[in-house]
Amino acid sequence: MYLITVFGNLLIILAISSEAHLHTPMYFFLSNLSFVDICFTSTTIPKMLWNIQTQSKVITYEGCITQVYFFMLFAGLDILLLTVMAYDRFMAICHPLHYMVIMDPQLCELLVLVSWVISVLHSLLQSLSLLRLSFCTFLEIPHFSCELNQMIQLASSDTFLNNVVMYSGAVLLAGVSLTCILYSYSRMVSSIGRISSSQGKYKAFSTCASHLSVVSLFYCTGLGVYLSSAGTHSIHSSATASVMYTVVTPMLNPFIYSLRNKDLKKGLKKFFGNIIIKGPIGIGLKK
Repeated sequence: MYLITVFGNLLIILAISSEAHLHTPMYFFLSNLSFVDICFTSTTIPKMLWNIQTQSKVITYEGCITQVYFFMLFAGLDILLLTVMAYDRFMAICHPLHYMVIMDPQLCELLVLVSWVISVLHSLLQSLSLLRLSFCTFLEIPHFSCELNQMIQLASSDTFLNNVVMYSGAVLLAGVSLTCILYSYSRMVSSIGRISSSQGKYKAFSTCASHLSVVSLFYCTGLGVYLSSAGTHSIHSSATASVMYTVVTPMLNPFIYSLRNKDLKKGLKKFFGNIIIKGPIGIGLKK
């Protein structure tokens, strides 16, 4: 599953970068999302595979804090990029005549840069707040990775401030992003409803169906982890939900976008076609 995630997202990046007609804002954001998904899964899955292979489930305190930082960084980037992609679809459907003027390359790069800055600051704040907590010398984490909420629950010192920081960050980052996505889609549904032809409605809806599928899958599993309360059953549910949005969702993203997107299919076929054409090399000798 990890190899499928890495190679699937890598193929999307290569197809978009090698095909000129895919150099549009939507595919620019999609290539960034694919890169973030590769990094997101790489923060936890390789360590988990190493633990399975060596039968040793040990991680250092420094390694655990580092894992929390990068996990929060790429999870935040996933959320922000999905929000930016919703804004891109909103502009394409609700303001099609001004789309290429508004969504110019400079704005697209700025939106991605702002997403990186916000996510870096958020993950840094969460990690620094975690450093103030005290833990036992040997700690058993009932999870397959070091997740922020699990670490806070297992601390031996007062965690009130950490809970405030964690849930405030979740509300500001995920809550505001989800609100923006829902608002964008409400406006898009209203605009699609005003289209007279059924073919036009289908074409408009098909451009955002893949994104809506990924958003639903990511938010339903991701928010479930941080909204679950402490307890034995909740810990098991939290671990199951974490597997869904750290392993399954990034793996399904390439399939969701490639299977429902004709342009991306053409880009992938052309990319593989170029590889096959460039593959065999012949040497001609003069008599």
